[in-house]
Amino acid sequence: MEQYEPDRLSAAQAAAIRRSLTSGRGALTRRSVLRATGFGALTVGSLAGLTACGIPAAKRSDGTASASHDHSATEKEINFSSWTEYIDVSDDKKHRPTLEAFTKRTGIQVKYTEDINDNVEFFGKIKPQLAAGQDIGRDLIVLTDWLAGRLIRLGWAQKLDASLLPHAYANLSASFRSPDWDPGRAYSYPWTGIPTVIAYNSKATGGKRVDSISQLLDDPSLKGRVGFLTEMRDTIGMTLLDMGKDPANFADADFDAAVGRLQKGVDTKQIRRFTGNDYTGDLDKGDLAACVAWGGDITQLQSDNPDIKYAVPAAGYMLSSDNLLIPANARHQANAERLIDYYYEPPVAAKLAAFINYVCPVDGVREELARIDPKLAANTLILPDKAMAAKAHSFRSLSSAEETAYEQKFGKLIGA
Repeated sequence: MEQYEPDRLSAAQAAAIRRSLTSGRGALTRRSVLRATGFGALTVGSLAGLTACGIPAAKRSDGTASASHDHSATEKEINFSSWTEYIDVSDDKKHRPTLEAFTKRTGIQVKYTEDINDNVEFFGKIKPQLAAGQDIGRDLIVLTDWLAGRLIRLGWAQKLDASLLPHAYANLSASFRSPDWDPGRAYSYPWTGIPTVIAYNSKATGGKRVDSISQLLDDPSLKGRVGFLTEMRDTIGMTLLDMGKDPANFADADFDAAVGRLQKGVDTKQIRRFTGNDYTGDLDKGDLAACVAWGGDITQLQSDNPDIKYAVPAAGYMLSSDNLLIPANARHQANAERLIDYYYEPPVAAKLAAFINYVCPVDGVREELARIDPKLAANTLILPDKAMAAKAHSFRSLSSAEETAYEQKFGKLIGA
């Protein structure tokens, strides 16, 4: 583990971030679709948050985060920072039912603040205090997987006490159990999952099902009406899977082969364009017959257009996550761990899933969700069945050098 982690952005990395902001997941609200797997949403000013020459790590010699005295026993409170519209609320918008039920049960008051607007902006806000070994005033935060991994590497996340997380340990879905950035979930638990699959307009395809990347790239009936995403991890990850490669364990040559395969689709004009969130309008109208798409969009499009379908390729699909972490030196760690565990109780998890409509990482919620809304319980974009869960894959963590090289090649492919 290096004492300093380089954080200066290359031109290719900065370009990828700007794509996410202007047209990718980063341009959208949480309820419409989740942010980019890679960097998330950025304002121009927030790019400066990652341009420091290096960040001092705060690890002790044993590799765990520096611990502070936990005041949970005497201070019955939690400061919880998250994204907007990312927790259940009452119809009148005045109450958060699951949080209020937690307080009623435990006596622990939760100050819930929707003050995370994008990953990098938030990182820039909390970085100086974490680097100085200070409490950031938050006991629980929600971060996308790439940034969650960074905080863990830097020693800025508290190692969790498994004895306080019996429901979380028992009910965490297999797809989320061991990301390469937090093996065994020693420091984090997922709040929700972000699926990338294939969507198609059945009217535009003449009733034909589209269910593989090979079909997107090779089916002549789709020529000029195919879309891929401008998010590198989603497009390359899905292509690697179709090629029989594992996005969690691939080499430079595999990446280059995936780019080459997509380049052929560009050269033959099989691919109409690479898009961010704006693919939804084209898919809805049928200008795009089929495309790589995000699960949150599909659920919303289907509510207005019955011709919108989706498919999980036999080769698998990409799945990323947003995650609960306790920052180093948090004042109320045990209280926060109790709250994490609470959201892994199936009745509670079902209430949350019914509101946010993203992949629920908690096993055993189907029956509970069916009591709330049978249609939601049957939606595999919210509750993947065993067959779908077995096809989930994650994109491996990248070094800064890999990030730069891959984004340069991908940017050239998509004409960015």
